[in-house]
Amino acid sequence: MIRPRDFPYWHEVVLAVLLVGLMIWAGVTEPPRRNTFVSPGTQLQLSGNMWEMALLTVPMTLIIITSGIDLSVGSAMALSAVALGETYNHGFSVWIAAAVAIGMGLWAGFFNGLFISKLHVHPLIVTLATLAAFKGIAEGYSEGVSVSKFPESFRMIGEGTILGLPIPGIIFMGVVISAAVILIKTRWGRYLYSMGHNETATRFSGVPVDKIKLALYTLSGGMAGLAAVIYGARRDSAKADVGDGMELDVITAVVLGGTSIFGGRGNMLGTLLGVLLVHETRELVSWRWNQAELNLIVIGLLLIGSVLLNRLLSVRGRKG
Repeated sequence: MIRPRDFPYWHEVVLAVLLVGLMIWAGVTEPPRRNTFVSPGTQLQLSGNMWEMALLTVPMTLIIITSGIDLSVGSAMALSAVALGETYNHGFSVWIAAAVAIGMGLWAGFFNGLFISKLHVHPLIVTLATLAAFKGIAEGYSEGVSVSKFPESFRMIGEGTILGLPIPGIIFMGVVISAAVILIKTRWGRYLYSMGHNETATRFSGVPVDKIKLALYTLSGGMAGLAAVIYGARRDSAKADVGDGMELDVITAVVLGGTSIFGGRGNMLGTLLGVLLVHETRELVSWRWNQAELNLIVIGLLLIGSVLLNRLLSVRGRKG
């Protein structure tokens, strides 16, 4: 009999079983019709709603592994979307506007990282403050006006495919594989886990903890900028309400994937499964009942369930 401590991927196996079970239940209980929820065409179409959230989970995983948190990702995405729209609206090329949007995201992340790494303010406090500040700046500057009618070449970033695969999905897989390699194969990955277990000891070991934190939060902001660009290309819209509530979905997916909120544990495979489970659950609720409030309830329950599951498997692992 395999004991929990002998097999480190129990959490991922449970998530995979839950995901398969959800899809089987969705297929069995759905009335026969041409376009069912589980059909490949429907899944490909619905996948477009996932990529912005999926991209944001990658740096969030790295940050939570170090026992940090970034609550401002949704607001940073909104700020970047406004930068995209306003730059394009002032006559600049859409590609320059996209670069400005990503730059704005990097600046927002750097701002967070500066307070966290240099002034040693707790990331929960800093990013809670910037969650409100970035959102306020985005809404105040844009006055709630949406910018649209981007060139077709730009919209291909969000809607186009390569070999039948959506371009945002290819970008996400490239990002998530790169993060997985960093965590598994490099010393920087070991530094992140060490920071999550004991930051003080890691600091006294000569690891540049402050520089790593600054880089992680800057990366998180930059990914929010990229997500804003993809959203603008996919929806042909850049506005200040982009990313509303995104931080809840992102954190839920990461914690559901097995990344410990106390730091020191997590991997990209678990995050990928968490993203898929959150996405499929949300889309199934919308597909069947089309009620936004149900989605909020379901995501809240998923977050609670993920923490309990994480706790249960951790206890079993210690007892095994």
